[in-house]
Amino acid sequence: MSTIAELRTTTWPAHQRLEKRIDIKARLITIDTYRAHIAQMWGFYVALEPQLASGVFGDKLTDYDARRKVPLLERDLTALGADPTSLAQLPRCRQIPVCDDPVTAFGCAYVLEGATLGGRSLLPVVQTRLGLTSDLGAAFLASYGEAVSDMWRAFGVALDRCCSGERDRARAAAAASATFGALESWLCGDRP
Repeated sequence: MSTIAELRTTTWPAHQRLEKRIDIKARLITIDTYRAHIAQMWGFYVALEPQLASGVFGDKLTDYDARRKVPLLERDLTALGADPTSLAQLPRCRQIPVCDDPVTAFGCAYVLEGATLGGRSLLPVVQTRLGLTSDLGAAFLASYGEAVSDMWRAFGVALDRCCSGERDRARAAAAASATFGALESWLCGDRP
């Protein structure tokens, strides 16, 4: 079994709990609800991505910079009316999982990369319902463009190389579950 398949199985309860608690369709009804959702996603990613971008992957995921979502979220928020001052005032998640080595970083990144796949299914909804495009307000959902499947496969290969042992897979799964939990708390307002 691939590491991605193992992480999917192990984190399924946390993933399902998150999906049940957030009503993603309600978050895409109007420009205002969508903007609020994108602002929350920015607050999570802007807190977590610096840990992942710090070089924690070493030579295990050399294309991490191309995977960063904060620039896309900021582009979307700007297209939806934000300016540098309002961006700086947005809340940031304070309770993020620790990912201070390649194995735990891959666990955290698994959740973010999975969200990229999910975003692709939401893109047509915001295009039709809200009139947004990958160039105007929906860059985050359109992450990687046509290369989304290739990026997911490349992530899976790197994940397998890094987490080949049972102990590493268990640690990556624990980090992924913690990331799902932190995202759930953040999106559902369970934060202090």
